[in-house]
Amino acid sequence: MSVRRRFLLASGASLATVAMSQVSRAQTVNWKFQSSWAQKDIFHEFAIDYARKVGDMTGGRLTLEVLTTGTIVPAFQLQDAVHGGILNGGHGTTVNWYRKHKAAALFGSPPPFGWDSHSLLAWFYRGGGEALYKELVNDLLRLNVVGLAYFPMPTQPLGWFKKEIKSLEEFKGLKYRTVGIAADLFKGLGADVSNLLGRDIARALDRDLIDGAELNNPSSDLAAGLPEVAKFYMLGSHHRQVEVFEVIFNKAKHDALPAEMKSILRHAALSSSTDQLGMAYERYPKDLEEIKKRGVNVVQTNESVLNEQLAAWDRLIAAYSKDPFFAKVIASQKAWVKRTQPYLQVNNLGSATLASAYKHFFA
Repeated sequence: MSVRRRFLLASGASLATVAMSQVSRAQTVNWKFQSSWAQKDIFHEFAIDYARKVGDMTGGRLTLEVLTTGTIVPAFQLQDAVHGGILNGGHGTTVNWYRKHKAAALFGSPPPFGWDSHSLLAWFYRGGGEALYKELVNDLLRLNVVGLAYFPMPTQPLGWFKKEIKSLEEFKGLKYRTVGIAADLFKGLGADVSNLLGRDIARALDRDLIDGAELNNPSSDLAAGLPEVAKFYMLGSHHRQVEVFEVIFNKAKHDALPAEMKSILRHAALSSSTDQLGMAYERYPKDLEEIKKRGVNVVQTNESVLNEQLAAWDRLIAAYSKDPFFAKVIASQKAWVKRTQPYLQVNNLGSATLASAYKHFFA
């Protein structure tokens, strides 16, 4: 074969490879992606922001059509819809499906071991948490789902009440709305717990169907109309002191994607952690000031209530650790906290010291 013919054949093969690559890159994938949030909730804005990042990073080759909660299924059925292929993906938290296994809550809203949400994400990606998550979802529950943790949430308030809660004794018989493992925590404290959807909280408080409730943050709480129906907003709590989002996808659909698209879904979540935390810092303080303008008493939860919550966590962890996998995840999280927090506690200034510095400059 002549040199010229070999060159032409090689060039043709190269052109064919380039053409096939261009065809592959030209293909677009459109997925239905439902959030667990109402349209006016800031968390739904976060779901939209995540989808926008995926679209931008893929050049529009993978688009997530973001739907509000209830468009296809209620929030607590989101995982089932993704598993069955009714939805291609979703945005929520693991506490929404903890009834399938109590350990699910540990990946979204674990015990307050003295860490924060940044450390929880570090455990997930660097401390063995992701492998345990896959073991739970794919091996134990055999779900056709893949998931990622992201967004280090600030501490969730204790919530909204008709009067200030000064002792956890006042939770005995109190009709209180919360979700996930926190529901079990407050049941152990004698509360009459309701798992109402976020959109139903204000109506239930207004009609005295419940006495108190938590949702998540000043922006979500304001959008839900809670300042109009309760006038005590208690900030600070150990019931969901550490929390992160979860984005999930149908595993079969996810695994069929090109490697670069799968990587983009992952890195869009990591990028969103930083970007959306900035959005939260921008909005939460502003919306808290709006809440105050509406005649709400903003109160910091007292130390005795916080300490009693820690004791309640001890009892809950002991009871649920009878399950081997729950105990395995708790052991992994405790090992991570014991390994990482000593440095952070020595080096990072505590909240009281930060408050002192704040007063120095802004008093």
